[in-house]
Amino acid sequence: MRRVVVAAFALLVLAGCGPGSDRSVDGPTDVNVLITRDFGAGELRDSDTTDIPAGETVMRLLQRGDYGVETRYGGGFVQTLDGLSAGSDDENRPVDWFYYVNGIEADEGAASRTVTAGDRIWWDRHDWGTAQRVPAVVGSWPEPFLLGPGGKRLPLTIVCAGEERSCDEVQTRLAGEGIEDTASSSIGTNTGAKVLRILVGPWASIRADPAAQQLEEGPSVSGVFARPSASDGFELLDEKGEVAATHTDSVGLVAATRFGEQQPTWVVTGTDDTGVAAAAAALRTDVLAGSFAVAVVEGRGEPLPVGDDPDATETP
Repeated sequence: MRRVVVAAFALLVLAGCGPGSDRSVDGPTDVNVLITRDFGAGELRDSDTTDIPAGETVMRLLQRGDYGVETRYGGGFVQTLDGLSAGSDDENRPVDWFYYVNGIEADEGAASRTVTAGDRIWWDRHDWGTAQRVPAVVGSWPEPFLLGPGGKRLPLTIVCAGEERSCDEVQTRLAGEGIEDTASSSIGTNTGAKVLRILVGPWASIRADPAAQQLEEGPSVSGVFARPSASDGFELLDEKGEVAATHTDSVGLVAATRFGEQQPTWVVTGTDDTGVAAAAAALRTDVLAGSFAVAVVEGRGEPLPVGDDPDATETP
C-alpha cells in the first residue's frame, strides 16, 4: 500500500522569524542514503554515513556499503540495488535507477559525482515511460535550500503572488531549518540562472511563470505528476500519467520543476488562498519526506504520483 502522510495543517501567521532573524543552525555533516522504489512509494533502505573519505564518489559510497550494487557501462551506472534491477516491469514498461543529490536530479553518472559532507543522496527505481526526467523533488526537504548542489548554498528568492500569510509561513518554515537569507521578487522578474526560487500563490497568479507553466503540459515536460484541470482544480496523476483524481476545492500542491538551465523552482500553490495556505503549512519533514511531490487534500498530504490506494490515511 502506498504511503500517504496525513497532517492537520494549522493555518497560523507567525511573526518575527523572517529573513531578519539572527537564528543560526549548524549544517548537517552525515551523508544520508535513501533507496526507494516507485517514486518513493516503497522504502528499501535509509542510512547515515559519517566516515566519508576524501574524493568519495556516489558510486564508491554504494559499493563500500551493503547495498547489493551491480553496475553497467563500465561501472559508471547502477543496474541493480537491493535485488531490484533496471530494465522492464511486469507490464513491459521501462524502469531504471535514478538518483538525486539534495533534491536535484543528478546530471552525471554516480562514478563521477563527488560526495560532500551533509549530502542527502536518494536513489529511486521507477517507470520513466511517462516522464523521462524528474528534475527536482520535494522529499529531501529542507534541501536544496540548506546545502544545495555540490555543498554550496545557492541564493534563494521567494516570489510572493498570494496572501502575505502564506508567504510568511513559507519564510517561517525555512527559518526553522536555518534558512533565513532570502530575497523576494515578483512574477516575471529575471532572477538569474544560479538562483533557487519558491513561487507562492494561487495557480491563477503563478501560472504565467515559465517554470510553473510547464505543469500545464504534464509530467513529460514538468516532471510533476499533477496538472491544472479545466475546472480550475488539479488533476492528480498516477505513474502512467493517467488521471487518478480531480480536486477543485481548496487543494494545495507542493512540487518542484526546472526550466531550461535554471536552478529548480518550487511551487507552493493551490486552487485558492486556502489551498496555498495548506501547501505552505506542508513544508515539513513529516509531510514531504520521501515524496516526489505532495498534494494537500482536505488537510492531508498525498504523495504524487498517486499510488494504488490514494484514500489510505494514517493519523500521525
